[in-house]
Amino acid sequence: MDSRIHPLDEQLRHLTETFARDAEARDRDGAFPAANFALLRRLGLLALTVPSEFGGGGAGLSTAMRVVAAVARGEPSTALILAMQYLYLQRTGAEPWPTHLRERVYRDAVTAGALGNSLRVEPEQGTPLRGGLPATTARRVPDGWSISGHKLYSTGVQGLTWLGVWARTDEAEPRVGTFLVPANASGIRIVESWDHLGMRATGSHEAILANVVVPVDHAVDIRLPAQWTNSVDPLGFAWNVTLIGSIYDAIARNARDWLVGFLSTRKPSNLGAALSSVPRMQEAVGLIEALLLANRMLLDDTAAAVDCGRPPNAVDAGIIKFLATQNAIKSVETALELTGNHGLSRNNPLERHYRDVMCSRIHSPQNDTILTAAGKARLAQRQEASS
Repeated sequence: MDSRIHPLDEQLRHLTETFARDAEARDRDGAFPAANFALLRRLGLLALTVPSEFGGGGAGLSTAMRVVAAVARGEPSTALILAMQYLYLQRTGAEPWPTHLRERVYRDAVTAGALGNSLRVEPEQGTPLRGGLPATTARRVPDGWSISGHKLYSTGVQGLTWLGVWARTDEAEPRVGTFLVPANASGIRIVESWDHLGMRATGSHEAILANVVVPVDHAVDIRLPAQWTNSVDPLGFAWNVTLIGSIYDAIARNARDWLVGFLSTRKPSNLGAALSSVPRMQEAVGLIEALLLANRMLLDDTAAAVDCGRPPNAVDAGIIKFLATQNAIKSVETALELTGNHGLSRNNPLERHYRDVMCSRIHSPQNDTILTAAGKARLAQRQEASS
């Protein structure tokens, strides 16, 4: 073996190959990828971003992105759950949590590979980024807080240890924020309703909380609604868009690889040669290469800037997500245009890659929010310059 190869590179190559073997089966049955997370747990990758002083890997965004992308090349639903873990751990360090709870979440990730995620979306409210108070309510009781509510799209919920539940208090002047809830607490019911177009093994089911009691200090970050206005954390937002972007970029690269193999081996009788010899096919593959190169430079540069303490502002971070996911979608769509019925057959993985990559559009922030914010910012700058 080449001694210049970093041990992590070999590890990630192994993960990609291992997870890819069952990716089609996970897509068909939609089952939580428990075996994948058992392997990630054994390798210590679920605690990769936990600060080293707590026994974690202490990794920054660049390394986290490499791991998520490699996992996504194998099985993207696993990668999305893993990305949510890294984002949850990043928020744990950034938000004003009680010290002992922060340390507990970190230690659980290190010693047991415990998974966490935020439960925010609700049937009536939709995504909190579009405003409005959550219907999920935390009521003060002698033992702490009693939480009741209904959450949708709770990614990986069947494998979680910690739930960051977005809720409002029942106080005369309600506060809103995150309540740390053990996933095994009494009163939590999972409704296995996730039956989606793509990313089918994320297990993004519904969680119903009925009078779930947590200690008073588990209200880890609650504020008056006005205090949440314009409170986007640039660092956390940059982590979000970079990790999410890397997943869908990886899906597009899988589609590209399948396409190249198809074009190289498909030899129509009327052509007498492989489709790869046709200039139109070569041009289309070149377009895909250009889109994926743009993604790699965009995502790598963003991660490097974050690790150097220079995260992009919220508007620019949103545009990064928009560009990375649009490039990924365009890449896969181009592959479909070239392959026709072959690409849409369930017998070929390109059909699965297409369904998976289309899910990039529903991750917050969504395209209309991103572009409206960017347009408003530019127009405001023009107005300020003219005044």
